[in-house]
Amino acid sequence: MTNEPVCDLPGCGEGGTVVSRLSPEGYLVATGKKAYSFREAYRRFHYCAGCHEKLMGGVWSRVRKPDDKKDGHVAPTAI
Repeated sequence: MTNEPVCDLPGCGEGGTVVSRLSPEGYLVATGKKAYSFREAYRRFHYCAGCHEKLMGGVWSRVRKPDDKKDGHVAPTAI
C-alpha cells in the first residue's frame, strides 16, 4: 500500500499527483496561521492532472470575462 495522496476534488478518488494552492472551488486558500514565508502561508491541495486542469480553466475563464471587471471586484484568486 502506498501513501500517495488522493485528489482533493470531491468525488474524484484518483491519485493526487499535482500540488496546488487552488481550493476545489478555484480560489487560493490561506491557512489562517502565522507563517514564516509565502510558501507556508497557503494551504496546499492535491489533484489529479485532469481535475487541476479543469480548475485552472475555470480561473482563466473568470479572469478573461470583460463584464466582470468592475471597481471593487475581487480577483478570482483572492483570499
